[in-house]
Amino acid sequence: MARDMSDKDILKMELDQLKKEVKTERMPVSTTAKEIVEWVDGQYAEDPLIKGIPEETNPFKEKGGCIIS
Repeated sequence: MARDMSDKDILKMELDQLKKEVKTERMPVSTTAKEIVEWVDGQYAEDPLIKGIPEETNPFKEKGGCIIS
């Protein structure tokens, strides 16, 4: 798509994107990192990747083995 556009059109698209990005609310990493850690700690107990999936409800459990004779 960009190959078919003139340099002026490409620069206009870039300018439009930068105008959108400048309106984005920014927060310090120190604040957001604390919020992320709190959220992860709150979700920890329900996370199947950490806690594991019970064998009886595991949809990926092998139904039967493969026998080669």
